[in-house]
Amino acid sequence: MSDHNISEHDFDKFAEFFYRKTGIKFEPSKRYFVDKRLTERMRETGSDSFRHYFTTLRFQASGEELQRLTNLLTVNETYFMREDYQFRCLIDSMLPDVISRHDPRKPIRIWCIPSSSGEEPYSIAMYLLEEWEGINDWDVELIASDIDTQILATAQKGIYSERSIRNVPASWKRRYFKSVPGGHQVSEDIRDAVEFTRINLSEPADVRSMRNIDIIFCRNLLIYFDDKSRKVAAEYMYEAMSPGGYICLGHTESMGRISPLYRVKKFPAAIVYQRPLEAK
Repeated sequence: MSDHNISEHDFDKFAEFFYRKTGIKFEPSKRYFVDKRLTERMRETGSDSFRHYFTTLRFQASGEELQRLTNLLTVNETYFMREDYQFRCLIDSMLPDVISRHDPRKPIRIWCIPSSSGEEPYSIAMYLLEEWEGINDWDVELIASDIDTQILATAQKGIYSERSIRNVPASWKRRYFKSVPGGHQVSEDIRDAVEFTRINLSEPADVRSMRNIDIIFCRNLLIYFDDKSRKVAAEYMYEAMSPGGYICLGHTESMGRISPLYRVKKFPAAIVYQRPLEAK
């Protein structure tokens, strides 16, 4: 007989385990949301109790079940041109400063984490093509990462609802989207401009693969972390950045409350954070 009940002790054990693995902390207010998805996975895997399922989750060599559950528990809600004043800041302020000291033989590297379903990196790609004169003179690498493998697959397909693209200028819609069954698909050229990768910001080995990043968009991710995890993530991203590089956070987030490593940079369009130039 199956027992899918999850006790308070079970929830606490799971929340602590998931926090160690991902840096994401579930408060008691999230109990219903988490329980519902745990119960769903227990049924799908044929587990007869939370204890049995939790054992699988912890010790499965492939890590497949942990990844499936992570995909269910991470929230992915975004749309095109969200908080686009930061994209304007990218074009008008951050990029001109970056290229003033950048080796022209090396690409400018822009990293979006989390990528979610792709709206943010694709918005940046369109902004660069439409608004930045330097696009003809500089090679740009646009990397987008997420912990959720399912959402990465969705992002790579690049198919979106009318609601998702509602803020895209009409001329850009005509240029960069085509109607397909299920919605509007981003053009192949834009999709090819973004490299999607799975990265867990709490795993040192994952973040170590990212180096020489000039600009990071990390918007509305750190709000899901506690203070300790935010600080660790900020340090990992600092190591990934080139000296003088910039990071953009969500409008409710402040690096000043997270890490002393960065300095505030106030540009006309936005407040961002900079890794200071190292002394020569």
